[in-house]
Amino acid sequence: MIKEIEDDNEPWDLVLEPRNKWYSLGLSQILRFKDLLFLFVRRDFVSIYKQTILGPIWFFIQPIITAFTYAIIFGTLAGISTEGLPPILFYMCGITLWNYFSDTLSKTSDTFTANASIFGKVYFPRMIVPLSVVLSNLIKFGVQFLLFIVVWIYYLITDTTIHPNLTLLLVPFLIILMGFLGLGLGIIITSLTTKYRDLKFLVTFGIQLLMYASPIVFPLSMVSEKYPQYKFILLANPITGIIEAFKYAFLGVGEFNWLYLSYSFLFTVVLFFVGLIVFNKVEKSFMDTV
Repeated sequence: MIKEIEDDNEPWDLVLEPRNKWYSLGLSQILRFKDLLFLFVRRDFVSIYKQTILGPIWFFIQPIITAFTYAIIFGTLAGISTEGLPPILFYMCGITLWNYFSDTLSKTSDTFTANASIFGKVYFPRMIVPLSVVLSNLIKFGVQFLLFIVVWIYYLITDTTIHPNLTLLLVPFLIILMGFLGLGLGIIITSLTTKYRDLKFLVTFGIQLLMYASPIVFPLSMVSEKYPQYKFILLANPITGIIEAFKYAFLGVGEFNWLYLSYSFLFTVVLFFVGLIVFNKVEKSFMDTV
């Protein structure tokens, strides 16, 4: 928006003001810059394993090593129940979806500080950067999800304890929900870190704590039976309902509940729009503080 204005102390011929509203997602602008969005997606995806020996093979190595480590530490040494399921399959089911959330959160939470040099030189819709992270991580998730499906089919054929069901139809919704949950929390954190730099040091530590507060390495049923006083705290975590629904869909175990899932959905929607409001407000002046 351009308008003429004159101040008593210093005259101005033109003043440039943003047209975006505080609640605007800027979808029309994002569509106009869709080519740039795809370039950012390509950059994010390629730069991770550029000049590495194994390259994209790390996509497979990470969940496999993590699942085996959890199986030894939590399954064998700690004796934590996997509800009668093969430990590798149980842990891979939670890890696959969790990795998508944690990667999205960690990378979007650094949007402003990591891209300050680009933002200060040229204008484009800032929301393109965190959206590109969501999409590039979706590619990585797709690779790891394919690995999980291969392991799942193997145990589905060789093991009788696995009982998939019609909840599988909800899997695309659960993936989208997890992505937007990471995006919403990430853009709130990146907006706050422009002024409070200490927050970025807490992100990695906070993600680790959040994982142990989610039913990734333990079933929700174990908490219900042994520690019922803590179940409410665990259910307050919006990730719990998503992970439990994901496990229930593929494995037939877990406490699938429409109430839990509805809470996760409402929490994600509210969090995303709060993040959008904060993000749109900060992007107008963040160059003064970064």
